[in-house]
Amino acid sequence: MVYLRLAIDTPLRRMFDYLPPAEGAPAGGWQPGLRLAVPFGRGEAVGVLLEAVGTTEVPAAKLRQVLATLDTEPVLDPVTLGLLRWAADYYHHPIGEVFAAALPVLLRQGRAAQADRRLWSLTGAGCAALEGTAAPPARLGKRQREALELLRTHGAGLTLAYYATLAPPLRTALRNAVERGWAQLAEADPTATPETSAVAVLPPPGATRPEPTTAQAAALAAVAAAGPGFHAFLLEGVTGSGKTEVYLRLLEDVLASGKQGLVLVPEIGLTPQLVDRFRARLGGGLAVLHSALTDSERLAAWRDAREGRVSVVIGTRSAVFTPLERLGLVIVDEEHDGSYKQQDGWRYSARDLAVIRAQRAGVPVVLGSATPALETLWNARQGRYQLLTMPVRAGAAGAPRLGLVDLRREPQYQGLATASVLAMQRHLNAGNQVLLYLNRRGFAPTLFCNNCGWAAPCRRCDARMTVHSRPAGLTCHHCGLEATLPFACPTCSHELSPVGQGTERIEQLLADQFPGTEVLRIDRDTIRRRGELDAALERVREGHARILVGTQMLAKGHDFPEVTLVVVLNADQGLFGTDFRAAERLAQTLTQVAGRAGRAERPGEVLIQTTFPDHPLLARWLEGGYDAFATVALEERAAAGWPPYSKLAVLRAESEDEGAALAFLRAARDAANALGIQGVRLLGPAPAVMERRAGRFRAQLLLECPQRGPLHQLLGAWLPLVDALPRPRRVRCALDVDPVEVA
Repeated sequence: MVYLRLAIDTPLRRMFDYLPPAEGAPAGGWQPGLRLAVPFGRGEAVGVLLEAVGTTEVPAAKLRQVLATLDTEPVLDPVTLGLLRWAADYYHHPIGEVFAAALPVLLRQGRAAQADRRLWSLTGAGCAALEGTAAPPARLGKRQREALELLRTHGAGLTLAYYATLAPPLRTALRNAVERGWAQLAEADPTATPETSAVAVLPPPGATRPEPTTAQAAALAAVAAAGPGFHAFLLEGVTGSGKTEVYLRLLEDVLASGKQGLVLVPEIGLTPQLVDRFRARLGGGLAVLHSALTDSERLAAWRDAREGRVSVVIGTRSAVFTPLERLGLVIVDEEHDGSYKQQDGWRYSARDLAVIRAQRAGVPVVLGSATPALETLWNARQGRYQLLTMPVRAGAAGAPRLGLVDLRREPQYQGLATASVLAMQRHLNAGNQVLLYLNRRGFAPTLFCNNCGWAAPCRRCDARMTVHSRPAGLTCHHCGLEATLPFACPTCSHELSPVGQGTERIEQLLADQFPGTEVLRIDRDTIRRRGELDAALERVREGHARILVGTQMLAKGHDFPEVTLVVVLNADQGLFGTDFRAAERLAQTLTQVAGRAGRAERPGEVLIQTTFPDHPLLARWLEGGYDAFATVALEERAAAGWPPYSKLAVLRAESEDEGAALAFLRAARDAANALGIQGVRLLGPAPAVMERRAGRFRAQLLLECPQRGPLHQLLGAWLPLVDALPRPRRVRCALDVDPVEVA
């Protein structure tokens, strides 16, 4: 008798056994990776087959029968299947939720795994409109003409995966063209080849390849010298040194051998410019995968990647699970970025899983960053990764000139020092652009009463509400609660004042200081819908916006050739953080933001406003850059026993009832201590730094061990005991292995 063992999307830490369906096995047999429709509870579910076994511990009377086999062949290749099973064990997470996270939503709902063969193509009416022979003459806007020209260039049609890589305005133009009869979305010719479907793997005609710098050539030679098989490389290159050119040349070699590449990026905002640059060099065979796509667009890209109809997949965190049977190279850009760590549900690190995937597939992996994570640097210094350095910028641009603005002595107005204003005027007069970085959105961090000290609190969080001016109101940036602005202090009826600066306030201040100069603000308040970031960056590239104000969205990876001055308005935010990684994050942010200055032929300047100019972190960073900081920081980590010199896990709990989360974690700690496993320290439990958030009280229990083995031994034996503990219904808990935050 054969029993089918499945992973089903449920928080239970187990697999589920079923009887085969009445129609029997598919033609290829019961292969791991098939999706099966099964009865589950009072409804139905879609599960992924993990194995067919000859025995089961479930009583025969309780076994239920599979309803239907959804696939004729596995949707996941053996390497990806093995990666997911390994990840479920390593992160001690329910295997069903792990497999669900790796599949597009529509596949979890039972949609067919075969690729949608429809293509976008130009109609006769569209050709006439483009050539000006239509009667009456068609009036084509810039985007509409660009869309029709694209269809004419790819006469055989554009795949849905290719369509998903286009900028949102171009996708809108294509949809409008269909409505006007100028284009159509129809089934492809079954004899069409990938080349005629706009997924060619060869560089397009006219593609240019700049000569590599000495450092780039050395990095490429080192990768080539390592030979075939798994090798891990850390490409540490200063901002502007040309890491992307190294990625492109490595991908060209991989594609020329008939294999595929996987490129991970930390943010959705980085994908449009990266896709444009990659397409210009590698041709149309690209697919993008990120959360801004619709479910249908994501499924189309996933299908084409799985079937080998695309040569390169570029995506954010979950793209690491994309099935690629001919995988030849994995690249993780900005590998230090915290966005690679999933912060809810299954808390995995896409960067770490990318390395494991490359290892299991027997292909090289390149981790790139100007500011590598300390754990990654440590791996390189231990010989686990091969370090490739690119210490100078490509082209004529040199390193920017760095300077501190001492806010204790320098006159300032609403957070902007006089020295910073004068420097801005100087760079603007020279025809350049200026960028101001402040990682605090809104108008002001709080609304304050100077008479009694009242500050507008959030009633659901242990935090103050942020003042916004457009529209006017108060917003909690932790839970999203909104409130109207009070006319007077609710405690003493005294007048209230907004205290501190946010990007919105700085934007208004700059509009007054520099009349007639366009100021562009980029943060989560101005970039809400698809396409808005692309439109904003286009205004920067075209030179319309001369002053840029923004948060982290501006700090990561964007190339602004005309920006020659960067001003960091409040560097002190990161100097005294409660998390042990706070100093590392600040040094990375300062380095990344500074890298936006002077990227082309023009010299750059960076000014950092601070009230603590003598702080050791700032001193080390100014004198020796990020490398000098990292060397000292690793020594401090070793002395304190923090990662990478130890391994961590955090059990977090939260509840609407004060004290319930702490009480549950105390019981969990007692259960761990009763196991008697040596070498693991249990710290806490303790309330979170912000104990109450969104109406729930939060606490955590930290587990620390010098070696990975004893920690995972404890977790494996302990978590079933934790699941069995009596727990009030409103207490929720989650395990985070290798946490990036422990505050």
